[in-house]
Amino acid sequence: MSNYIDGFVLPIPRKYLDEYQKAAQKVAEIWKEYGAIGYFEFVGDDLTLEGTKSFTSTVNAKDDEAIIFGWVVFPSKEIRDLANEKVPNDPRMTELVAPLTNPDKLIFDASRMVYGGFKPLVQSD
Repeated sequence: MSNYIDGFVLPIPRKYLDEYQKAAQKVAEIWKEYGAIGYFEFVGDDLTLEGTKSFTSTVNAKDDEAIIFGWVVFPSKEIRDLANEKVPNDPRMTELVAPLTNPDKLIFDASRMVYGGFKPLVQSD
């Protein structure tokens, strides 16, 4: 078990989900070029469990927002660290992210994203 993952949760306005998905598919390919061995994003469907705090409340989601839960898998923390240095500087990322962060049509708000890097604890395939 040597893989390392970056995990994230964020809200996206439902009316922009298709637009976000198209950008995310391209972003996934860029991460893979820089060493990721897998890139996944899922849309929330069943987000409440009695007695627990939900992703919805954690990111202060509005009624018209969907919750995205994603993770990027790397073969090691070292490769992840290198990717995290290079990906933000790739000009294609600027091209993809700029329309999503336009204040006049804000689709992706990084200040509301929850993020972290994770090392293995238990893995059962």
